[in-house]
Amino acid sequence: MILLGLFAWFEFAYWTSTNDCGRPIAAGAEPMKAIRYCEYGPPDVLKVEEVERPVPNENELLVKVRAASLNFIDTGLVRGPWVLRLLSGLRKPKFTGFGLDFAGVVEAVGKNVTEFKPGDEVFGGKLGSVAEYLCVRKERVALKPANVTFEQAGAVKHAGLTALQGLRTGKIHAGQKVLINGASGGVGTFALQIAKAFDTEVTAVVSTRNVEIARNLGADHVIDYTKEDFTKRAERYDLLFDNVNNHSMAERRRILNPDGICVLAGIGSAGPIGPQLARIARGLGAGLWSRLTDRKFAQYTTTMNQADLKFLSDLMAAGKVTPFVEKTYRLSETAEALRYFNEGHARGKLVIAIEQ
Repeated sequence: MILLGLFAWFEFAYWTSTNDCGRPIAAGAEPMKAIRYCEYGPPDVLKVEEVERPVPNENELLVKVRAASLNFIDTGLVRGPWVLRLLSGLRKPKFTGFGLDFAGVVEAVGKNVTEFKPGDEVFGGKLGSVAEYLCVRKERVALKPANVTFEQAGAVKHAGLTALQGLRTGKIHAGQKVLINGASGGVGTFALQIAKAFDTEVTAVVSTRNVEIARNLGADHVIDYTKEDFTKRAERYDLLFDNVNNHSMAERRRILNPDGICVLAGIGSAGPIGPQLARIARGLGAGLWSRLTDRKFAQYTTTMNQADLKFLSDLMAAGKVTPFVEKTYRLSETAEALRYFNEGHARGKLVIAIEQ
């Protein structure tokens, strides 16, 4: 279910960490700057602090981070609604680092790491990514293509994997007619381009201000949802990648071809919690609808997969996918970036550039 999918984003660190705010840097340890939040609350709880620079173990890489990006789950972790505190810490966050995605340069490697070497440019995912350095397991990174910037590569892991694995859940293949509801956000801009890379006919559903963005990213057709309801059109689709979940099951079933599939990929952009919870509830009947009709409704949980990261790297290297970054912020502007993200109008990805 969608709610369980949100829980799946919590990494091992949440189960093993304790709130370390106020802990001094150990004698002899090298300091670094990182974004931390020591309590739940609005974006202003995010602070730039000096913490100990990590040291890689035998299976890890030490990466000098050049860029990191914001994701939907970040806003939930910082706000700390009670349903998430069951995992992230009831009174205070167990893990105080911020961010999930990153791109940077390998500074050092553990003795068991042979796939990467110092100087390699990489991207991947690790909790606490908005920091000058991080240690990450070797299976959580891939080589960054030379034709994308660190800012672009730092936007890939969460949104790119969510888009790719969701489209695969829908058994995407050449010749399909694909509709992407919510094609201008972080996941949506990846889904649009990946679907085109599979040689499908893509229809993007966006607001008026994002019509040109969808066209520039390769959409064959664009529907402005402020002017037209895509569920009332005559067109039928083989795959509906629904990144918003703002229509009923019956409405979405109507626009699917026989044996078509609707993949429930998200609940829209960040914003007020009430509408988000309503959209989660709306997706709870997906399994029943799949059993009662010939149109399928599928849910999935995005998982970290190095092979999929490499697949995305190859798509970027071939020029078939270019991460869309709306705006880049400095490390000191992270709270401002999250505040804008929470408004629910961000397009593509918001990136934090780590000053060198």
